[in-house]
Amino acid sequence: MLEKPDLDDRFLVSGLESAYGLRVAEVVFLPLGADVNTAVYRATSADGTAYFLKLIKGAFDEISVAVPRFLRAQGIQAIIAPFETADRLLWGRLGAYKMILYPFVQGRNGYEAPLSEEHWVTLGAALRGVHTAVAPPALASRIGRDCYSARWREAVRAFSIQVERDSFDDPVAAQLAAFVHSRRDEVGQMVGRAEHLGAMLQSRSLPFVLCHADMHPGNLLIADDGAVFIVDWDNPVFAPKERDLMAIGAGMGGAEPDSRAEGWFYQGYGQTEVDLMALAYYRYERIIQDLAAFCEQVLSCSEGGQDREMAVRYLTGQFLPGREVETAFRTDTVSVR
Repeated sequence: MLEKPDLDDRFLVSGLESAYGLRVAEVVFLPLGADVNTAVYRATSADGTAYFLKLIKGAFDEISVAVPRFLRAQGIQAIIAPFETADRLLWGRLGAYKMILYPFVQGRNGYEAPLSEEHWVTLGAALRGVHTAVAPPALASRIGRDCYSARWREAVRAFSIQVERDSFDDPVAAQLAAFVHSRRDEVGQMVGRAEHLGAMLQSRSLPFVLCHADMHPGNLLIADDGAVFIVDWDNPVFAPKERDLMAIGAGMGGAEPDSRAEGWFYQGYGQTEVDLMALAYYRYERIIQDLAAFCEQVLSCSEGGQDREMAVRYLTGQFLPGREVETAFRTDTVSVR
């Protein structure tokens, strides 16, 4: 969320003291992230310790905090676990919001800071740790399994019809609608190919592992001290490992696909056989999911200001040369050889 929610800072200070027993001297809103239902703050305690406060409005699944807590306990240092409340829960209530408190790590995300060789190796080792982690039955039973759902493809088909049929007075909505219309052939091809590949994957028996399921540069935190962290575990899922590996070398966020970086990553991850069909499917699905989510955000209402404008920039950027769309088509071409 880029725009500060209508919450009095004193309300946050009181909530933190009540839930965590934390005496807070200051809270500062941080304009970060594309999720309009999530606001984040830097909270500083009376003794000067900094904390990262996350507020979530609407749907919340406790698995999003339970999984990183479990992974950190397995010794994966690239995971930031949340603090417990005074009641030994991993989240607290703050009016209409759920609040989660983490250590504050000073740094930049993967869009802002290029990853070094050491970062890529560390990331590879961390993701291998995630993919080989064996969750206890009580936790595993609460984590969903990927079923190659048509949910996002159906949403994109509906939005594709909407931009052809409707007119939009709001300038941001009109801009997005015009762009989606101009790219209708590519969008239709991606939806069709994802549908086909998903059906083929359903008939196969690829191993399922624990996945982050939203790997992109914005969910990598490069700390000022050189550490790298995988953050925002909102939707972990059991899926083929390619669900996460699709982000490696995909040209995400404007970064040119870099074979050296890919090599460094797999130096840390270790030897593995990557299924190109699954890789192509998940690269298509990532774009399709973004397209559906951003269309919902921008076309459904005129509220949101900077968040809506950023959504348009994120989406249109994926169609630039060398970026996500081109990489997905290229992966698909290689997979059918």
